[in-house]
Amino acid sequence: MTIGEVAGRLGLRASAIRYYEQSGLLPKPPRTGGRRTYGEGVLDRLAFIQFAREAGFTIAEIKVLSSTGPAKPLSAKMRQLAARKIEEVDRFIERANAMKGMLTRSLRCQCLDTEECGRKIRARKG
Repeated sequence: MTIGEVAGRLGLRASAIRYYEQSGLLPKPPRTGGRRTYGEGVLDRLAFIQFAREAGFTIAEIKVLSSTGPAKPLSAKMRQLAARKIEEVDRFIERANAMKGMLTRSLRCQCLDTEECGRKIRARKG
């Protein structure tokens, strides 16, 4: 398959596939007539990369998950990184909820200028 065919089958851009190659997530494919040619296996590997990206894993974390060797099977690495990622998401949710509360309070703002606003903020904290 050409890079365009792979991209079309998975709903990716060809540039994303090239980026994954440059990042080391995909092996460099053989070329025929100067064009990349992929086997069916690349579809599964890219599906996994898409899943991991959508789950919030970084390229570096996906490299850890994708690494092969006798160290740990994928499932063990996935559980370990997923547990850390869940903690990260929980912290993000806490921060987002705090931001939402601040923005909701700001909808009731009657301040005339930033100095007045600052005084009210300091008074609440103090």
